[in-house]
Amino acid sequence: MPDGIPIGSPDETSDETSDAPSAERRHLAAERKNHRYVWWYLAYFLFGIHIVAFVMIYAISHAK
Repeated sequence: MPDGIPIGSPDETSDETSDAPSAERRHLAAERKNHRYVWWYLAYFLFGIHIVAFVMIYAISHAK
């Protein structure tokens, strides 16, 4: 079970159980969005590292 999601008992009223699927759906959507952002940040970071490495290689190979 994911942390932070309470487990309901089977004798809850219909009002309390109607919010559980939508809350879980919102939680999963937010988790998916955060997961996507992590991959984008990783991609930008790796791209930036390569740019810095190419600039350093160029600087070293053209030094006097």
